[in-house]
Amino acid sequence: MTYSMKQVTEVTGVPAPALKYYEKECILPFVDHNDKGIRVCDDVNVEWIYFIRALRETDMPIREIKEYVALYMEGDATKEERRKLLLQHEQNVEAKLSSQFEYWKRIKKKLVSYGEIEKNLQ
Repeated sequence: MTYSMKQVTEVTGVPAPALKYYEKECILPFVDHNDKGIRVCDDVNVEWIYFIRALRETDMPIREIKEYVALYMEGDATKEERRKLLLQHEQNVEAKLSSQFEYWKRIKKKLVSYGEIEKNLQ
């Protein structure tokens, strides 16, 4: 099945300018154009967009995504390099989540203290 860019933006939540940028930067491979020169995507493209979004939402820099895609385009011989790149990113995400969780606990503790303060005022 093929999708227009409008459909892709609706499905993925990624705005059209971002998709055009991804294509221009060669991090969204395999985008086709119809006979009128309009971009069309298929299910493979949509999965790539979801994957790119996951990487971007977890703060992977564009240059690293470009590196991953370039390795992907080289084929199976680069599977181990791609795995290592994603493993390093996973570790970065886990570290960030861990620190975010600690910050959340401090905020929660402060909110609980406000509840205790309100009880004492009544």
